[in-house]
Amino acid sequence: MSSFREVPRPVIALGTDYPDGHVIAPHRHDRDQLLYGMTGVLMASTPHGAWMMPPQRGMLIPAGVIHEVRLFGDVKMRSLYLRPDRLGDTDNQCKVVGISSLMRHLLIEAVAVPAEYDMAGRDGALMALIEHEIKRLPVLPLSLPLPEQAALREKCRAFLASPTPHETIDDWCDHLGMSRRSFTRQFRKEIGSSFVEWRQQACILAALPRLAAGEAVTTIAMDLGYDNPAAFSNMFKRILGASPRDYRTSDV
Repeated sequence: MSSFREVPRPVIALGTDYPDGHVIAPHRHDRDQLLYGMTGVLMASTPHGAWMMPPQRGMLIPAGVIHEVRLFGDVKMRSLYLRPDRLGDTDNQCKVVGISSLMRHLLIEAVAVPAEYDMAGRDGALMALIEHEIKRLPVLPLSLPLPEQAALREKCRAFLASPTPHETIDDWCDHLGMSRRSFTRQFRKEIGSSFVEWRQQACILAALPRLAAGEAVTTIAMDLGYDNPAAFSNMFKRILGASPRDYRTSDV
């Protein structure tokens, strides 16, 4: 992205493919960024939260926000970099967004546009339309808050990467050297919800890469400690507003 820093254009597009398991180290951009994954699942994390982006969705990352990116499955990524004054108020928070059919086609076209395109020609019109469409993208509930306290934050990150239904509050307390009362009070103070509520949401988000890879809902449900697939599906829909089936393929 540093090569685009001095390019006098409001929007620049870039296409990059990444292998399964690739990690992009913590970094920041001078421009706002819209990530779009044609395939695979992406997890971005900042000191304040984590966001899971399934296939065919997008993620808005404001300029200046330090973020790390982890990729699950082979990811065909298309990125837009926008001057910070183009999107208006982004409240300095990452967001996962829905990508319309029109926006998908615009993104595919945009990566073929040269960085210093003719703003008065067809390429300039394409980028101007993209700026209009970005502001219409709906925000999706695919974020998970993380605590500020370093040891607790790292424990939360580790759980999100490899959730287990068998760990209890007492297990976390032992690991962190905290009393149960101190742990529950600190967790709610920093996260704004109980440990049980946060763990449910973390498990649902952690299921997204497995769903995108085509794993059976029954297998995922049992691994996450649910008694049956229906119970998992009900919790999934309550948290994300959609069924697991909606996240199983990349052609939605």
